[in-house]
Amino acid sequence: MITTQSRTGKTVRIVALAIWLVITLFPLYWIVVTAVKPRRDIYAFPVEYWPQTFSLENFVNLFAVSNFGTYLTNSIIVSVVAATLVTLISLLSGYVIARFEFRAKSAVLMAFLVTQMIPGFIALGPLYQLMVNLGLVNDRSGLVLVYIAMCIPFSTIMLRGFFENVPDALEEAAMIDGCSRIGALFRVLVPIMTPGIVAAFIFNFVSCWNELFLSVTLMTSDANKTVPTALNGFITSYNIDWGSMSAAAVLTIIPTMVMFAFASKYIVQGLTSGAVKG
Repeated sequence: MITTQSRTGKTVRIVALAIWLVITLFPLYWIVVTAVKPRRDIYAFPVEYWPQTFSLENFVNLFAVSNFGTYLTNSIIVSVVAATLVTLISLLSGYVIARFEFRAKSAVLMAFLVTQMIPGFIALGPLYQLMVNLGLVNDRSGLVLVYIAMCIPFSTIMLRGFFENVPDALEEAAMIDGCSRIGALFRVLVPIMTPGIVAAFIFNFVSCWNELFLSVTLMTSDANKTVPTALNGFITSYNIDWGSMSAAAVLTIIPTMVMFAFASKYIVQGLTSGAVKG
């Protein structure tokens, strides 16, 4: 009787997980299917869940009509530069918070946590006025600076946790052997923390890559728009270009999928690391 109940429970869990998997993956499947449908078939009735004919028309029009290549290049440049700088700054700030005691340490950590609870769009008005005064509207460097400020708090807290899992004795031994504190950080701790650093970089990259509100507010010229802004532009008052939007969404997903595929080992190690092998 117990065996029967156990098998029944296992079957129910498998069915529930299968249903959840279908519900989760179907939107992605539908985006890909819509992207490879000819435009005449996108609005066809009855709905075709598997296209009779495949076409790259939407992808061709995406680059020929909407200048999507420029948007893609802008997103790559802004996201890579911002994620790299954020990771480097957060590496140093996380090290300081983890290794040193100072009077305002608790206040700094609390401020970092509080900033994560405040919706970013609340600051759009003052931020836009500040960027206007600095002459950084429609400037990719201005967007990079905003993304750096946006990502540093969480990334610092994240890397601080990794530093706290590394024994002080490692850097102390390196300093006894003649390394400076900075030398011990980059020669000893950074190699050990590679999984955590990679995980932080990917988090920062994805956050910058997918961000919409700031890019729409600060980037209004076609030469400086990013991919999320371009996707938003396919929605107009009277029409939605589902074909181009789906094709753009597919191309937008590819960089993050490739990054996660090559760095999945480091991500898992970084997110689950809690001890140092010795």
